[in-house]
Amino acid sequence: MPADARAVLVAPDSFKGTFRSSEVAAAIGRGLESVVVAAPDLMPVADGGEGTLEVLLLALGGETVGAEASDALLRPIKAGFGLVEDGSTAIVETAQAIGLPQIKQSERDAEAASSFGAGQLIAAAARSGAGRVVVAVGGSASSDGGAGAIEAIEQAGGVGETELIVCCDVNTPFELAAKVFGPQKGADPAAVERLTARLTELAASFPRDPRGVAMTGCAGGLSGALWAQYDAALEPGARFVLSALDADERIQAARAVIVGEGRLDRTTLEGKIAAEISVRARQMGVPCYAVVGSNGLEPIDQRILDLQAVIEATTLEEIEQAGREIAAYL
Repeated sequence: MPADARAVLVAPDSFKGTFRSSEVAAAIGRGLESVVVAAPDLMPVADGGEGTLEVLLLALGGETVGAEASDALLRPIKAGFGLVEDGSTAIVETAQAIGLPQIKQSERDAEAASSFGAGQLIAAAARSGAGRVVVAVGGSASSDGGAGAIEAIEQAGGVGETELIVCCDVNTPFELAAKVFGPQKGADPAAVERLTARLTELAASFPRDPRGVAMTGCAGGLSGALWAQYDAALEPGARFVLSALDADERIQAARAVIVGEGRLDRTTLEGKIAAEISVRARQMGVPCYAVVGSNGLEPIDQRILDLQAVIEATTLEEIEQAGREIAAYL
């Protein structure tokens, strides 16, 4: 019987704080190529958080443009945004300015952290002439409800007629942003209460109230501020990215699919892109495997995703070896 000539689709998210999704995909691909004849289809992915700009630029082509920005503690940093589709669409990854990893653990202050730098990037993208700005908002250090970003955008003259589309990595509503994400940004219980009170006051000041609306709590409420102030469209980041990558067609054409992320656990089932891809593969009858930094998923949850195997790997060498191991299943 002739060998299956279809490609294996390699679609990992980043191993946050360790490896970019493109690095993980390349390592798995090297492992596969050492065993499988057909070249793998490498499709690095992101869910609206860290790495979304790189993933979309790799898939769509385009260029990066430098811009002045500030980190979450208002220190000047080098940042930028992407332009695709002949400059008609700009892509802003707010974590490039106000990302939590850019703030040392000892410096994290959820109450002082500002989204001002994200607003600087959004304003710069709008001034570029793009008719549409896609804003990926995950992974921020701020919990200011987007107040800093709105201030920066207004100082720059607003967004005009530019359409804003926010790629959201969680469903959390505006009023829960501090409670759910404040602790990881340096907030103790008392600070969470103060931040929540600040969000409540801010929500009442917007042209429309973001409280109770799904996905308005991303990036400490930044998504809700953009929705309330500029009528931004809120979209699940995973679905937006997968649509841009023509993922359904590539899954359907694949011999198998390999997903990946830093940690596989119960939260994976709550809209993370690895779960989204796994479910689509299951629906199309394509076997799916996972390569992860650590596996905290219960066997019953693994069955929900219909994962054929989950392999733990913490170095690029181990990730490459995982590709070889999966090739043996095919």
